[in-house]
Amino acid sequence: MTDSAARIALVGDRSPSVVSHTRVPRLLDALADRDRLVLDAYWIPSEDAAAEGAVSGFDAVWVLPGSPYRSEEGVLEAIRTARVEGIPFLGTCAGLQHALLEYARNVCGLARVAHAETDPDAEDFLIEPLACSLVGHEGVVVVEPGSLAQSVIGSERTVERYFCAYGPSRHLDTLRAHGMRFSGYDEDGHVRIAELPGHPFFLASLFQPELSGDGSRPHPMVRALARAAVAHAALREAQPAG
Repeated sequence: MTDSAARIALVGDRSPSVVSHTRVPRLLDALADRDRLVLDAYWIPSEDAAAEGAVSGFDAVWVLPGSPYRSEEGVLEAIRTARVEGIPFLGTCAGLQHALLEYARNVCGLARVAHAETDPDAEDFLIEPLACSLVGHEGVVVVEPGSLAQSVIGSERTVERYFCAYGPSRHLDTLRAHGMRFSGYDEDGHVRIAELPGHPFFLASLFQPELSGDGSRPHPMVRALARAAVAHAALREAQPAG
């Protein structure tokens, strides 16, 4: 494995009050120290992510929690770029919500679907308030066998930590029909993990794997993103210039 750093875009409005954000530096240190997965991380505020090509050239994109983002447009553009350009992608909590929103609008033709947190007066919601808030909650996630999520997590059942009050609700069959795979559910059958088959690495969860443990042992999903980033960097560096 090479020691050269892969470049990762951390998309979100960085804040010391968001626990997920404060965990990232320790996770990056642990990836480098424990796994020799060296990532050169750049925080991309949501407004900056709206610029065309803002995350092009990165080896991974991680859309972190912290919604409502200052620029929903920026977050959606970062996700679209990662999806279209085959850049390894991880979305956690609001990252999953916006990954589904981007896919619904740009792939499924559901141009009017909205997120209830940012557009509460919309006529058609994809993301709505959860019947029971998951802020500070831990819960079982049942993972589909044969999925990317299962291969990453290494189990068909896991207990994960949440800090959210919104989740996907309608139009899920339409997303499935257009290629999105929902590969993790809670015990009541509500979507908790999504992935895109055929993409080098595209995984999103409503739970926050960055909150696992004390941060000294990165969650398998975070480690898998790092491995995908390093592999992407190796391929990029092997390509001839010009």
